[in-house]
Amino acid sequence: MGPIPLLLLLSFVVSGVESEQDYTWHLRKVPQVLNKRTVTLSSPEFKAEAKPALNGTCGIECQSRLPLASVSDLENFLSYETVYENGTRTSTEVYFRDFDVQAEHEVMKDAHSRVKRQVYGMDSRFSISNKQFVTNYPFSTTVKVSTGCTGILISPKHVLTAAHCIHNGKDYVKGAKKLRVGVLKLRSKRGGRKRKGSKRNKRATEVKPSFQWTRVKRTQLPKGWFRGVTDDVAVDYDYAVLELKRPQKKKFMELGISPTVKKLPGSRIHFSGFDDDRPGELVYRFCSVSDESNDLMYQYCDAQPGSSGSGIYIRLKEAEKKKWKRKIIGIFSGHQWVDVNGVQKDYNVAVRITPLKYAQICFWIHGNSADCQYG
Repeated sequence: MGPIPLLLLLSFVVSGVESEQDYTWHLRKVPQVLNKRTVTLSSPEFKAEAKPALNGTCGIECQSRLPLASVSDLENFLSYETVYENGTRTSTEVYFRDFDVQAEHEVMKDAHSRVKRQVYGMDSRFSISNKQFVTNYPFSTTVKVSTGCTGILISPKHVLTAAHCIHNGKDYVKGAKKLRVGVLKLRSKRGGRKRKGSKRNKRATEVKPSFQWTRVKRTQLPKGWFRGVTDDVAVDYDYAVLELKRPQKKKFMELGISPTVKKLPGSRIHFSGFDDDRPGELVYRFCSVSDESNDLMYQYCDAQPGSSGSGIYIRLKEAEKKKWKRKIIGIFSGHQWVDVNGVQKDYNVAVRITPLKYAQICFWIHGNSADCQYG
């Protein structure tokens, strides 16, 4: 795609021209995820090897045959571990308030739909090379995780990413011991020559955007990701939150609760990441969701390793306002092989932000469930 069409596309993405159909962010009361008990664990070994793709994942067909999780099961899955910069680790048990598991299941059961798979012969990704776009919202919310993944700013000092970028299900990956997050920023050099009898002629010369790296102070991820806790549905909990040592001045993107496919404008999702095959470039893409479960979105956005952990976002109208607003509704897990009726098939999978996950992630950000009543 030439530079002019690409520029027009990015203008469309940033300005947010949408259909006249009424797609709205409706305030929704969410359950509370509260801490029950915290215990200290031994320090992790940080010996695991990071994997770009996950095999043997229980897909939508597989999950449809699983029994409905009980509240006790979900409290176990959403209990979480916290690893601190100095290597210490804690485990926290949680409990819920104001949560109706049956009601949540019925919402998705009524809304479930399948969209015919669309296969395209050309790469639909767009490298964001224009400095005006790459360092401005919404692209500026995308960050690089030092283990080789992507993340997205969800507060001045919190990043949402995929759990498998930090932990392989059994142990923390090697690079997670000294975890860092890189934010793309424009840097300038001041130069010029000093002429005799005149003041120094200073001029700013812009250079390419580069990463400013910040250490991670604390990492939190749900126990539902750990093997042995959820062997069948671990991918449902492929998310983690990183707390930075230094707050960022960049605008962050707010969390939202993932609506069903029928309520997505054009059934489309959007995300940007740092794909391995385009080093140093921020890559944007959008595509339609082809299938969904209560916890997952299946789609065929073109993606490469490195984009795992990208924040999936959409734009909807704010309630009683004419303005459109972007919110994060999922985390891109990546290319995965799943079991479909005994046959291994490949999909791109994203984890949906459900009301429970919204409550948990929000609690990790604020440390107070009172700030997380509505999504």
